[in-house]
Amino acid sequence: MDVTPDLALAIGKTLGELYGTVIVGRDPRTTGSMLAASLCAGVLSAGGDATDAGIVSTPTLARGTTEYGCGAVITASHNPAPYNGVKLWNPDGMAFDERQQEEIESALDSGRFRSASWDRVGRLLARDDLVDQHIDAVRAELGSAKVRVVVDCGCGATATITPRLLRELGCEVIAINAQLDGRFPGRDPEPAEANLSALAATVRATGADLGIAHDGDGDRMVATDRSGTFVDGDKLLAIFARQEVRRALVVPVDASMALDDMFPRAKIWRTRVGDVFVAQEVKRRDADFGGEPSGTWIFPRSSLCPDGVYAAARLVALVATRPLAELVREIPTYPAVRGAIPFAPDRRAAIAKSLDAALRALGGDVSTVDGWRLQFEDGWALVRFSGTEPKIRLLAESRDERRAKEIYAAVLSSAQGAA
Repeated sequence: MDVTPDLALAIGKTLGELYGTVIVGRDPRTTGSMLAASLCAGVLSAGGDATDAGIVSTPTLARGTTEYGCGAVITASHNPAPYNGVKLWNPDGMAFDERQQEEIESALDSGRFRSASWDRVGRLLARDDLVDQHIDAVRAELGSAKVRVVVDCGCGATATITPRLLRELGCEVIAINAQLDGRFPGRDPEPAEANLSALAATVRATGADLGIAHDGDGDRMVATDRSGTFVDGDKLLAIFARQEVRRALVVPVDASMALDDMFPRAKIWRTRVGDVFVAQEVKRRDADFGGEPSGTWIFPRSSLCPDGVYAAARLVALVATRPLAELVREIPTYPAVRGAIPFAPDRRAAIAKSLDAALRALGGDVSTVDGWRLQFEDGWALVRFSGTEPKIRLLAESRDERRAKEIYAAVLSSAQGAA
């Protein structure tokens, strides 16, 4: 579905009717102000009050939603510059769940919206203190941390907060791509290793202790060590989990089995891939921590929103006591094999049925939370349809490289036979 001013207006009408008061933020994408204005207009037309928070990171807006019926962020997160979208938040910092999303979609499909009379139109207000509130909350919890850090904001919304926060914590900050620019001229908004060559080079050139990078709206945070080496998402997940987890941890189905070995006494819940599913399970299970290897980290004592800004501060505080490379070396590394094969979209249902039977025939415990996750005594595999392209994605991991390749070969053969 294309995100247009008409759609934003309809979403605003729905939110105004269902939730009354709405706070609206955006990242710097070129269409952001247009869509935010349309969404606010929709809220007002339904008789609700809309508060414009301007350009703020998603976790900043999510934290600020406490005083409102809901929050909305105009962003496409880590996706390229031409894209845009809307993320919706509850007052407790949790993203809208599937029931709430379906409620919004149903209202949009019906096309029936309440219109307030001329004397009941809502008010348009403004807030410019959310960044200050976010920084104050993090500083109150973490105190100070004195390291040299390079921060790559990717020209996204975290340019408004992360460099300033880390400086106020006591860090020496070298900021790159720190100008707000919705065309993202510095790099692609996704903080993938392939997009972070400038960060790695700057870390090495300045003798920094670490590098930090965000996506377009700041719900993701990834890092490099002082040599500019990218830290694998599973490693960073384990580093944070080791600080937080006592009873329960929530991760997606594609997270490493190293977590099972590291936390034998904790309950590990695995969800569908997607930070909203991790956050929902963190809340439902009252877990200590949740995260995804893609770079989203949920510290429930602080917020139920994936907060890349807070995660950056937490990582800086850790590195102030021990080098990041040293922390990484303490995390087990297991061989993993990844791949993908194409499939015909019109045959998806038939392929899924055939694939289900073939994978179950391989033995092991099968979970279908998201695709098929096969658990063996000495490894596991994940087979799932891509959410963005017509491909079946495959992943296998074991403590032994030969066994990882063996598991991968088995699920690859099954997928090829089904496709």
